[in-house]
Amino acid sequence: MHLMEFHDQAWFPSSCRDAVTDTLESILGLDNLYAAIVPRLRRAVQKAKTHQIVDVCSGGVGPWTRMLPVFEKQENFPVSVCLTDKYPNVEAFRHARNASQSKIGFYSDPVDATHIRAELKGFRTLFTSFHHFQPSEARAILQNAVDNHQGLGIFEVPGRSLLTVLLVFLLPVLTLVVVPFIRPFRLSCLIWTYLIPVNPIVMFLDGIVSCLRAYSLTELSDLTRGLSASGYTWEIGEERRRLTSVPVTYLIGYPSLTACTSLQD
Repeated sequence: MHLMEFHDQAWFPSSCRDAVTDTLESILGLDNLYAAIVPRLRRAVQKAKTHQIVDVCSGGVGPWTRMLPVFEKQENFPVSVCLTDKYPNVEAFRHARNASQSKIGFYSDPVDATHIRAELKGFRTLFTSFHHFQPSEARAILQNAVDNHQGLGIFEVPGRSLLTVLLVFLLPVLTLVVVPFIRPFRLSCLIWTYLIPVNPIVMFLDGIVSCLRAYSLTELSDLTRGLSASGYTWEIGEERRRLTSVPVTYLIGYPSLTACTSLQD
């Protein structure tokens, strides 16, 4: 169900959009949900023969500030990351660059996920953002990666399940808790959260819509149909850190000599 998410809209105030994306990133970071996909992502990046990551739809930076040390220390596979977005959260991007000692960089101009600029070369990642795109746009994202011979990793926490929908009801409460600790500090974030409570309301409404818009494993497989003929391997499935964790849905593609599509549980 491709309903409207408020913070996707061009008319939505940029300071409020930054508050929403910063808050979402802080909440997702509480349990480091995306740590579950690091080994699989590392293998894909290695098969794509690159150490450069181009993160698309980065929002409030995404999980790379937490994942970068894991790549370096646990996976022994250092990478450099370039953050991009249609509405770049430049202040958050600068903070990530400074905190990572410039291992995380950013592209300050708007970047359309369906038409990545030619100069942005590297393995592309999208975290908690693929559900924003209609099927035709989602297919264009995959096609653009194939046309440019770049690897691609799509990872989603939202899903059309009772568990994820129920967890969305916690988002307004968690928003009120985490906002004072978000860095870089923004007065506008406090205003949009406590004085004019747009942030917790949008977190809830957009969270419900995100779950309804999320693609199933079968639908992700349908999106890749025909693309393997271009010499790509596709991996589709779910990962979770432990039995009680929210599963992370993944769609990974990379150039290969022998193309195949695998649908995994």
